[in-house]
Amino acid sequence: MYINKLKLYNPILLAPMAGVTNSAFRIIARELGCDLVITEMVNARGLLEKAKRSVELMFFQENERPIGLQIFGSDPGLMAEAACAGEEHGFDWIDINMGCPTPKIVKNGDGAALMKNLPLARSIINSVSQAVEIPVTLKIRKGWSEEDVSSLSLAVFAEEAGLHWITVHGRTREQFYAGKADWGIIKAVKEKVSIPVVGNGDVREPRDYLWMLQETGCDGVMIGRGALGNPWIFQQCRHYLETGSLLPAPSLEEVIETSLKHLSLLVERKGEHTGVREMRKHASWYFRDFPGAGHLRREINKCERVRDMQILLKNFVKGSLL
Repeated sequence: MYINKLKLYNPILLAPMAGVTNSAFRIIARELGCDLVITEMVNARGLLEKAKRSVELMFFQENERPIGLQIFGSDPGLMAEAACAGEEHGFDWIDINMGCPTPKIVKNGDGAALMKNLPLARSIINSVSQAVEIPVTLKIRKGWSEEDVSSLSLAVFAEEAGLHWITVHGRTREQFYAGKADWGIIKAVKEKVSIPVVGNGDVREPRDYLWMLQETGCDGVMIGRGALGNPWIFQQCRHYLETGSLLPAPSLEEVIETSLKHLSLLVERKGEHTGVREMRKHASWYFRDFPGAGHLRREINKCERVRDMQILLKNFVKGSLL
């Protein structure tokens, strides 16, 4: 796979997750071995209207590169304009979201709803592809339902439009994130098109990463929920692919150090009030597998200031929450 002349072998991508994968999370992931990151999905209309939320979602720092802008919408013209705005903003590529399953997105005909409207989906793919000079990619699901699987058709549209790669989440929209991801559809898409295919779904540890590569023949792997509280998964996957051995889990001290850096990045960007509150959920993920995690989570949710959380986490590594 290539992105702006950078050749990547079996790259590992961080999946865009709303409310989670902001700049702070992406920086942590990049430092721990993630090859490519993408913004949280941005509403094309909101981007063009410079809505506060959309402007915030477009923020990134140079040490996150290569970084893609993921946009969603169901108006081909607006999607093309949003892609142009993303190109002007300095993103390395544009990713089209046709896989988001949430009701508030699909009720407007956006996200995964486009998998039920192939003519419109094709129009959007063509409009965005023709509007910009930077690479364009597409993220989809297996289909709307088991009775309505459209991923193969969309993959063909993507190839015909000259897209650089397509990411396939092996679940239908009806599944949301439940059940098992169908890696067979990822393999089927890979066999259908000649452009690179990125697999997504149920990669939670390094062996899953290697199995997906082997079972589907995909060119890269995207990890989402498997990275929550465990950004080390990226370097663990790379190490396992190259050596066949598993890296040890990070020590409590390493987790503390990384979580404190994550907190610092959030506060630097969003201020103490918002940064501390956003860090609460991340901290609960970071420490969920350690003894005393339940008690720690309850105490973290009381934190109002950076100093409170710093003291709490440093005491936790000492075996005390006093």
